[in-house]
Amino acid sequence: MIAFTNRIEFMSSFPPSFMRFLLAAPLIATVPLSLSLSTPAAAHGDDAPQVVTSIKPIHSITSAIMQGVGEPVLLIDGASSPHAYSMRPSEARALRDADLVVYVSHALEGFLQKPLQTLSEDSHQLELVSLRGLSLLETREGGTWEGHMHDHGDEDHEDHAGDDHDEHGDHEDHDHDSHDDHDHNEHANDEHEHEHEHEEEHAGHDAHHEEDHHAHDDVDTHIWMNPANGATIAIAIADELAEIDPEHAADYRENLQTLLASLEKLGNDLRTQVAPIQNQPYVVFHDAYQYLESGFGLNAIGSITVSPDQKPGAKRLHEIEEKIRDTGAVCIFAEPQFRPAIVQAVVSDTGIRTGILDPLGAKIDAGPNAYQEILKQNVDALVECLGQGS
Repeated sequence: MIAFTNRIEFMSSFPPSFMRFLLAAPLIATVPLSLSLSTPAAAHGDDAPQVVTSIKPIHSITSAIMQGVGEPVLLIDGASSPHAYSMRPSEARALRDADLVVYVSHALEGFLQKPLQTLSEDSHQLELVSLRGLSLLETREGGTWEGHMHDHGDEDHEDHAGDDHDEHGDHEDHDHDSHDDHDHNEHANDEHEHEHEHEEEHAGHDAHHEEDHHAHDDVDTHIWMNPANGATIAIAIADELAEIDPEHAADYRENLQTLLASLEKLGNDLRTQVAPIQNQPYVVFHDAYQYLESGFGLNAIGSITVSPDQKPGAKRLHEIEEKIRDTGAVCIFAEPQFRPAIVQAVVSDTGIRTGILDPLGAKIDAGPNAYQEILKQNVDALVECLGQGS
């Protein structure tokens, strides 16, 4: 597990390209969360790159990097789910005009798959699940899980966020670079050496895109729910923006340093906050919080549904209810993006307490602080509900 207890351990998880990226300026001291993003770089007018992001957490990280230079476009706001989203005409136009599109994965934002294939060769695409340096977890099967957090010998869940990557059985499969390869690593098949030349980056684009899709089909795509992954994502976005827009590279660097300091402090604060409730068992609506669980040692025991697109059957609900009774689970958590009727049915049968978790921050205003607020909101909800039974 990546700890935020000191800067050396925190920074050791970053790829070598990050250290080269920051040679021009040393990392600043830790900044309080409330002040972390309150001083943007000087504004630069209308010459900023046009950036489109898919979901609010990724938009927030991008906004923090671009502060004082420009503002990215957010496609999915409010309570909409990326699992089943249809773009409006204005959003489709923004996508077509984008210099950079940042999204998590074709598996999460399936609505982007076809539009991205039609973009011009000059448009950069950053599929975050392909980044080197992420802690990746496999999608969990079934509605109930046993010992996935505290028993590292569990074969189904042996890869935890922050574990040594070399111990990940499928690490080489998951560690492909994005098709644009903007974090300066070699593609796993060594077909190309990328030197940040646009023609080389986009040559064979479709083939590489399809290959990356297959390489990450078994990965849990909710990668932003661990702030250590958030830091890796921020580094990649800043690196990409500095390449596209070298005129403002110093601004991106400065904003990145501030954001990383903020995430380090947030990780420490959240770890302290969850300590009293780490062992309390609970159930979630769908399996969107595995990275939060592994990053902070939480004890989720199951989800009502693996995919919110699929209504759980009677057998699954029965299994969840039995697991609640057997483990003494304290809470079950609904989500604002989905109707709570199924959760209420489980509550009626078991008497379990309820709370709300939200990986997308439906009620949080979009902006450079939203990512931290999303993580904190979820931890607050966990502590409030689970703390009643501690």
